[in-house]
Order: sequence, then structure tokens, then C-alpha cells
Amino acid sequence: MKMPVIRHLVETQTLESLVAAEEALLEEQTPAFEVEGEDEGEQLTHVFAAIFILNHIQDHKSDFKTALREYTKKVRVSIS
Repeated sequence: MKMPVIRHLVETQTLESLVAAEEALLEEQTPAFEVEGEDEGEQLTHVFAAIFILNHIQDHKSDFKTALREYTKKVRVSIS
């Protein structure tokens, strides 16, 4: 998971385009835009994180950093 890639997706893509990219990756297809990542798993992680962050920003009227912290908190909890 690379934060600069996630930030770029949040800043350049809409929620709708990210959801479409997620669906494409899940169906082993190429998304309509380039998603950086070493493999499809990492690309999917970046897209999923960007979706979470955009939703959090909209739902909680927060900024990128706060939404990113919430996402990384969830990741840490799921790992432990």
C-alpha cells in the first residue's frame, strides 16, 4: 500500500470511476485509468483505500489526512 498512489487516486478520480475500477479489477479486467501497483492485489488495495477515503470525506466532512488515518486504523485492526 503506497500512500502517494492513494492520494493521487483521491485527487484525480471520482467515486464512480473508482467503483468501476474496483469492479474491473475484481473481474480481472483493466480499469479505464491507470492504477499504480506491483500486481492486481496492490492495485485493488489502492482503489479500495481511495473509495473508503472519499466516502469518509463526504460522510464526515473531514479532510484527506483524517480520512487516511481512519483507513489505516481499520487496516491495523484487521491485521491484528
